[in-house]
Amino acid sequence: MSLAAGLEEWERHLVDERDVSPHTRKAYLDDVGRFLAFLSGFAGRDPATVGADEVDVLAVRSWLAALRAEGHARTSIVRRLSALRSFYTFLQREGLAESNPARGVATPRTEKSLPVSLSVPEAAAVVEAPPGDSELGLRDRALLELLYATGLRVSELVGLSLADVDVPGRQARTIGKGRKERIVPFGEKAAEALAAWLPARLALLRGRRVRGEPLFLNSRGGRLTDRSVRRVLDQALAAAEVSRHASPHALRHSFATHLLSAGADLRTIQELLGHASLATTQKYTHLDVERLMEVYRKAHPKAEGED
Repeated sequence: MSLAAGLEEWERHLVDERDVSPHTRKAYLDDVGRFLAFLSGFAGRDPATVGADEVDVLAVRSWLAALRAEGHARTSIVRRLSALRSFYTFLQREGLAESNPARGVATPRTEKSLPVSLSVPEAAAVVEAPPGDSELGLRDRALLELLYATGLRVSELVGLSLADVDVPGRQARTIGKGRKERIVPFGEKAAEALAAWLPARLALLRGRRVRGEPLFLNSRGGRLTDRSVRRVLDQALAAAEVSRHASPHALRHSFATHLLSAGADLRTIQELLGHASLATTQKYTHLDVERLMEVYRKAHPKAEGED
């Protein structure tokens, strides 16, 4: 069977046998139709005369290369490859094709977007936003200070127990991904916020005992959750009048970015963040072009014209 005839069969299948919306069906057919149009130029033949098993991995790879050259986003390319795979899976199941050439092509990796990074003034305003005249306000300031001062993942933050934090020594012990333990230091501001929170924590407990002695408690005396930290940050962002949305992970990203901007090396930041691979750290710690140009102008002897 030719590819064009196979596409007509697939369209009937999508209409009659699959619970797909008209929009999704149109997208599937359009993506595969674009591949057939590419083949007419690539192979110099009408898709109506090209058999399903005449298409090989090279043709599929060439199509993806052409899409990249045309400037299509990786997400768009991944979607079109997925549609072609589904088309050939149908042809195989119906006995209309022996192999699936799209299966032999690796899915292009999509680039992960970096989280929002707050500026230094924004980060300072956010962590100082919670009021210091209530137990929960002291808790919120302490957890935000610690989050920004250490670059902890939010799951690591809420997992801290009293025994994990040495306030006088300004360091905390955490268990990160892969059950790997690491020690993270923190500065004077975070130490002061924690020292203010600990008496308030006792008052919040009101004599109750909590299993595991969590460092950060909710209003009922239980361990704080990831969702609660997100809510605390949202309130702090509003109080600090930072208009853009930022998740708790943005404070981790800001921690790494600000360290790198101040001259810290990537290996040190890798250890502090608990990354197994330096490549992961490099994705987190980007400097904008203006910052790079500023460093270049100050450091390179030929950056500025000489009289």
